[in-house]
Amino acid sequence: MALCKVCGTSDMNLFYSSIKTYCKEHWKMLVRKNRIEKIEHYRTFDKARASMPHRVAARLEYANTPKGVAAHNRAKFKWSERNKKKRHVAIAVNNAVRDKKITKPDSCQECGKVNCRIEGHHDDYTKPMEVRWLCSTCHRAWHKANGSVEYKEAA
Repeated sequence: MALCKVCGTSDMNLFYSSIKTYCKEHWKMLVRKNRIEKIEHYRTFDKARASMPHRVAARLEYANTPKGVAAHNRAKFKWSERNKKKRHVAIAVNNAVRDKKITKPDSCQECGKVNCRIEGHHDDYTKPMEVRWLCSTCHRAWHKANGSVEYKEAA
């Protein structure tokens, strides 16, 4: 018979089948606490696991399915809803480039790389037309170095 070490419950419906020392709620609490205490270990583990070739291939395959496309579109919509100001600034810059009010350079302003995807970066969203043009590598590196949470590395 199982008995939770924290709350003392013995209702078998409240236990995982393989864990008889803690009920589900207390086991989840212990797992969360362990992850917080050893977060650097788990970040390294998660990053290595996500980089495994079969997992990368599975993500790419999923992204090309109708379900994957729909999930990506939902994520873009949610980002737009959470970041209305950033989205409006991006639209304004894209319109200004289209209307030739500002010129998008052919090279990265950071590393000078030519013939690559150049992205606009704003240091201050209150000044929408002050844009630094960076290649995707430099843009990702800038956000990583400056602790930006919302710009995640592409998988």
